[in-house]
This record gives sequence, structure tokens and C-alpha cells, in this order.
Amino acid sequence: MAKNSEHRDLFPGALEIMILKILRLKPMHGYALVKHIKQVSENLLQVEEGSLYPALQRMLREGWLESETGISAKGRPTRIYRVTDAGVRHLDAEVVSFEKMFAGITRVLAVAQA
Repeated sequence: MAKNSEHRDLFPGALEIMILKILRLKPMHGYALVKHIKQVSENLLQVEEGSLYPALQRMLREGWLESETGISAKGRPTRIYRVTDAGVRHLDAEVVSFEKMFAGITRVLAVAQA
């Protein structure tokens, strides 16, 4: 992710959660993932290729994703990624963990403002 006053690095695991969540809805290739994250976040999140592709490779090794060769909209060969059952289980567990962490942070911020 780009570093400036508007863009911050993601916490560990955030990129994987987003990738799994997006691919749970629809299989897609890496560039489409980058565009989707940027669009849905209204340009608040910009994932660089140097972060995305290593994450995708890690997730393939973990068995959370599988890929197949496809053709992009521009007619070029590309890898299409989809979530496995193990990936869905990992996503569900990570979302529960994230929600607990976010609830704790929200409580701390609320007390700090009081």
C-alpha cells in the first residue's frame, strides 16, 4: 500500500481477508482484485502488485485459494483465483477475530474521548 497521509499500511492479515471475501463472491484475476478493492474503498485502499501477488501465492500454498488459467477481458492469458472450502473456513475465523479486535479498539477510543 502506498504511504502518505491518506494511505496507511494494512494490519497483518487484512489483505488476505479482503481477497478471500471478494473471491468468495466471484472468482477473478489479480488486476481485477486490485481494481475492486480500490473502487469499493473509494480510493482509500490501494494495493500494490508487490503486496498482492506474494499474498496470492501464500494463500495458494496454504490451500485457501486455487487458480486456473483464463483469459482476461483484453484477451491475455491470466490466472483466475477462487476460494477453496479451507479458504472459506479461514475467512470466517479471521472475520470473527477482526470483529473482536475492532470492538476492543472502539471501546478504547470511546473511553479516551470521554
